[in-house]
Amino acid sequence: MTSAGMMDCKKALEEAAGDFKKAIEIIREKGKMVAAKRADRETTEGAVKARINGSKAILVCLGCETDFVSRNADFQALADAIADVAIAETPADLEALKACVMPDGQTVESAVEAQTGKTGEKHVLAFYTLVEAPFVVEYIHKINGKLGALVGFNKPVPADLAKGVVMQVASMNPVSISKDDCPESVIANELAVAIQKTKDEMVQKAVDAALKKVGINPAHVDSEDHIESNTAKGWLTVEMAEKAREIIKTVGGEKAANLNDQMIRNIANGRLQKFFKESTLEEQDYQMSEQKMSVADAIKAVDPEAKVVVFKRFSLND
Repeated sequence: MTSAGMMDCKKALEEAAGDFKKAIEIIREKGKMVAAKRADRETTEGAVKARINGSKAILVCLGCETDFVSRNADFQALADAIADVAIAETPADLEALKACVMPDGQTVESAVEAQTGKTGEKHVLAFYTLVEAPFVVEYIHKINGKLGALVGFNKPVPADLAKGVVMQVASMNPVSISKDDCPESVIANELAVAIQKTKDEMVQKAVDAALKKVGINPAHVDSEDHIESNTAKGWLTVEMAEKAREIIKTVGGEKAANLNDQMIRNIANGRLQKFFKESTLEEQDYQMSEQKMSVADAIKAVDPEAKVVVFKRFSLND
């Protein structure tokens, strides 16, 4: 009934003085104890499951510590049972899912704790999401079962296109549907990185030109460690090393203080547009086409009125 080991059952019955129900509770409590002891363990293995019911779909992941446990039939059965409960109840979030009741009467959270007690390995509900759209398609990576995705369209689309787009989400991990719905925090961060990278490159270009002018290879002095090691090897004289340090400090400082802000903004904006092309679903190159086209163009070619309205993705390896 509990799938616990024979000796664990025996000890529980002895502790409960033969009271069967109490023994079961002891075994369940043991599951909680094991979970607490292994709370700091990483759960990089597990199973991602998806379910679709009309316009609603769920993606859920039951995580564990080892591949050996994740491939166990009991583990997979529990993951499937949790997915079934999730699509039947469509809870709002992960905490609400934990409180849902399983067919055997225990909560999802209790069932996960009980499984921890059976295997002695940490189990955790690693992810849960609910998607609603007029037409939803799912994808689970069949080789390891640790990667899954859901894509919702505004209307039904052909199966091959639906499959291609959901596999695109799974493999290319876009940050948003388009640049228009890309989170402001992501855009701000990418722009800040692009600006700093552009500044650093401009300064470095000026420093490299000054170093080459006096006969010093920039690659030999690109860090203090390199300067010291290359001086020790005899590739740089002490005088050259000091000259390199002086150039890096003075030329670098002067260039950093006199950068063209508008030029920097233009270059950084170009880099931001490249980020959108590589990281937003509609602008990404469609991986399922032999011809070079964006995902948006691939969808439009099949149905001009169709579009992706939502997607979710989860991977235990990210």
